[in-house]
Amino acid sequence: MTERPNGHRPTLEDVARRAGVSKSTVSRVINGEPKVRAAVADRVRQAVAALGYVPNQAARSLVTRRSNAVAVVVTEPQNRLFVDPYFDCHLRGIRQELVRRGAQPVLLFIEDPDDYPRVGTFLGGGHVDGALLFSLRTDDPLPAMVAHMDLPAVFGGRPAGGSGHRGRGYASVDADNRGGAREAVRHLVSLGRRRIGTITGPLDQTSAADRLDGYRDVLLDAPAELVAEGDFTFRGGADAMAALLDRCPDLDAVFVASDLMASGALRVLREHGRRVPEDVAVVGFDDLVAIAEATEPPLTTVRQDIEDMGRLMARLLFERASDEPASRDGRPAPSSVVTPTRLVVRASA
Repeated sequence: MTERPNGHRPTLEDVARRAGVSKSTVSRVINGEPKVRAAVADRVRQAVAALGYVPNQAARSLVTRRSNAVAVVVTEPQNRLFVDPYFDCHLRGIRQELVRRGAQPVLLFIEDPDDYPRVGTFLGGGHVDGALLFSLRTDDPLPAMVAHMDLPAVFGGRPAGGSGHRGRGYASVDADNRGGAREAVRHLVSLGRRRIGTITGPLDQTSAADRLDGYRDVLLDAPAELVAEGDFTFRGGADAMAALLDRCPDLDAVFVASDLMASGALRVLREHGRRVPEDVAVVGFDDLVAIAEATEPPLTTVRQDIEDMGRLMARLLFERASDEPASRDGRPAPSSVVTPTRLVVRASA
């Protein structure tokens, strides 16, 4: 009779503990790699038999490159990739890491609810060995779908509460959105600005909600009229800026939750005869150089390393799926990584 520790399905860690070896050694034995001493391999096989351990086939296929493909699922309209440099940077980092490991990205878009069954069928059909998912909304069904498939996955962005993937132990990679927003707003306060508005991203995305929380951490009593919701697009930033000026003509600063929206806001300020930064100081978020250094004036913004975040997502996918340690000291790959941000001061504030 096989043993099941604590009544749960035996894991690679359970086998490693019983055999007295590392998880990476167990993984090598299971995958048939020859560089394991015979006595050690025997101990591992005995532990596997005693515990009734069954390898996670999806994770194992990622290690052995069954399909050599990883799905990159973007919950955005396809045309966003051609107008928003954020996605180009993110996908470049993902592709670099996947290619380095001999895998190819398969790009999938979800633009409306009808796309979920199609994407789910593809993900569950053995076409890919894992998935990288970003731009998810609150209560997006994708996390629950990949959990049901037991498909290795890493999420771009902080997990939303109730999103269905906490229990599966998926990893996530995100920037310090709240801390970066606080630094941006504190900078505006340090300049002596007193009527500081904000243009948010869509608040059903955790990055946008976190940046709004960072704004409110500094401006505890900011009235609701100083907050306008955008959608991370140029037009969304322009429309939100026009709404703010209509509601708050005495506005003297604005924190905008993305550089692309900030470029739209700058156009509207110019059309309304507002000088930047003399009349209205502007701070963005992302530090997309193609935007931030091309605006007039150049944009003060919060830098996040978008390309490196893409590389890190892909790296974590392989480390966690193979149960390999994330570092040489043997520590497991982290379940959540928050990368630092910093303010880059240019002429707009």
